[in-house]
Amino acid sequence: MAPTALGFGRRNFRPLKRRSSLLLKLVAVVFAALLFCEYLVYYLVISRCDWPEVNTPAYDGKQATSEPVLRAMFLADPHLLGEIRGHWLDKLRREWQMERAFQTALWLLEPEVVFILGDVFDEGKWSSPQAWADDVERFQKMFRHPSHVQLKVVAGNHDIGFHYEMTTYKVKRFKKVFNPERLFSWKGVNFVMVSSVALEGDRCALCSEEEAELLAVSRRLNCSREGPASRQCGDADGRPPPASAPVLVQHYPLYRRSDADCAGDDAAPPEEKRTPFQERYDVLSREASQKLLWWLRPRLVLSGHTHSGCEVLHAGGPPELSVPSFSWRNRNNPSFIMGSITATGHALSKCYLPREDMVLTTYCGAAVFLAVLIFAHFELLASPFPFGWNLLRKPRTT
Repeated sequence: MAPTALGFGRRNFRPLKRRSSLLLKLVAVVFAALLFCEYLVYYLVISRCDWPEVNTPAYDGKQATSEPVLRAMFLADPHLLGEIRGHWLDKLRREWQMERAFQTALWLLEPEVVFILGDVFDEGKWSSPQAWADDVERFQKMFRHPSHVQLKVVAGNHDIGFHYEMTTYKVKRFKKVFNPERLFSWKGVNFVMVSSVALEGDRCALCSEEEAELLAVSRRLNCSREGPASRQCGDADGRPPPASAPVLVQHYPLYRRSDADCAGDDAAPPEEKRTPFQERYDVLSREASQKLLWWLRPRLVLSGHTHSGCEVLHAGGPPELSVPSFSWRNRNNPSFIMGSITATGHALSKCYLPREDMVLTTYCGAAVFLAVLIFAHFELLASPFPFGWNLLRKPRTT
């Protein structure tokens, strides 16, 4: 009886071993797919990006000056979902993507300053105090950064509302969190940060305050550029700004008719390109755009809002780069801008993030492979050659 019992135990052990082997294979495939799509893919894609080189002036074949280079990163329109329009699964997915992309970019590229060009939140224009506090807490977790990295944020229409929705309360709570500066200078480079929704030109209290601050910045910049820096050009501490043309950073683009002349992988879809832009809604008005160019005389403009990429050369003015949305909810191929900027020059390049369709394709491939493993384990996959041979064979007639 003993040998019979031992044989019976071995027969029971083999199916159990096969099931354990299958389970290990399934777990390994699922773990590998998650590890690649949710973590490693960001390192593989962003590691291909590099800071552009700035052309410096030369004299007799040698470098004339040794200007410090500021590494600045520009991203736009994260649109963190709120409690009203944000499904919990959508929020979890999109915020994880943006957090991984941002943290990976910080670790690999080591920028010195990061600018977010508005619409940090999707529902800031109508969120309650508690919802606002929750959104801010999630933002600070996602976009955490070392103390030596500066993070600068400009207001967008989804943060404080369009002009007709903008209130003193919304503006103050935005300033309390992000403390935006009108003029930010570092390594000889001036950045002017503009609140686009306050440039309606209708002399509202908030609009008048914005214009007065921009005029004060304009006087300081013009003073420092017209002659040797002096205390008359300085701020309350008496420090004058560098004598260089500023970089304009804002949410709304300067006025343009449409995106018809925009090109590139991240440009607007063809059906949207020729749709005319509405002033004070899609772009700044002609009047506000001219005022900014006259007052500040910028050498470069960076903006967001459209969720698509575009390069524009304004007539008699500076080049403008519209930065695409940083969220996969708005684009299949999000990206951000890498800028190497000196006091007299700049160079920009675009860094694309992993494509959504590529990640989904990887998951689909993993799902097919899992199905093949399961079918093969239970011997549900018949060999195609004997099956085809049996179909071709004709039964014998008797």
